[in-house]
Amino acid sequence: MQSQAPSPDDLGGVDATPRHVAIIMDGNGRWAQQRGMDRTWGHREGVKALKPIVKESSRLGIEVLTVYAFSTENWRRPLQEVDVLMGLLVEFLAQETPELRDEGVKIRTIGDIERLPDSARRSLDWAKAETAAETRMVLNLALNYGARDEILRAVNRWCRDDAATPLTEECLAGYLDTAGLPDPDLLIRSSGEFRLSNFLLWQLAYAEIFISNKLWPDFDPEEFRRAIRDYQARHRRFGGLG
Repeated sequence: MQSQAPSPDDLGGVDATPRHVAIIMDGNGRWAQQRGMDRTWGHREGVKALKPIVKESSRLGIEVLTVYAFSTENWRRPLQEVDVLMGLLVEFLAQETPELRDEGVKIRTIGDIERLPDSARRSLDWAKAETAAETRMVLNLALNYGARDEILRAVNRWCRDDAATPLTEECLAGYLDTAGLPDPDLLIRSSGEFRLSNFLLWQLAYAEIFISNKLWPDFDPEEFRRAIRDYQARHRRFGGLG
């Protein structure tokens, strides 16, 4: 028997429903290789796996879902694989943006978008404009993103704009790509790996972490709900006594 999906009211406690969930969607290539297929097939299946997780996040009342879609290090992959990933991004936005807009989901990005191909940037500009007025949930796509790069870019912007003002945590946070968003409460990583992989290093300072052994194409809403239930059972102390 499948466990019953929790509603927001089922989760209980002040911190039960995370406001912001971040996901490292890992394991697409391995999933395909285990089936004797090319890695790019795994990426296509991984894109398919994202849609039901977005829907489930919205249903549970999560405010922000940030997904690690393409890192600054991913440029080291074979050119064909990178081209496929960029094509899948354009395809995903073309197919899913109208439905996301109708469901109240706003598309946002973090990372150095200027380095992406023109087709990807045009698609992102269109998708963000189409969903700009939506307020139910933010789908935050991390593209050409690396946390160290983000922090360096933030410090450089501060030096350019306001170097005369002492740099505080609050000030730096305002220059990060995630400015205006709450920090993640929960980080989920698929594929059983125990690494942050240069993802949201500043923002994840007090996040709870859930490691799933499922490779990303097999990560489904039931596994997502398991992560939320695990989060709900924890007591967050933020460095204090408890």
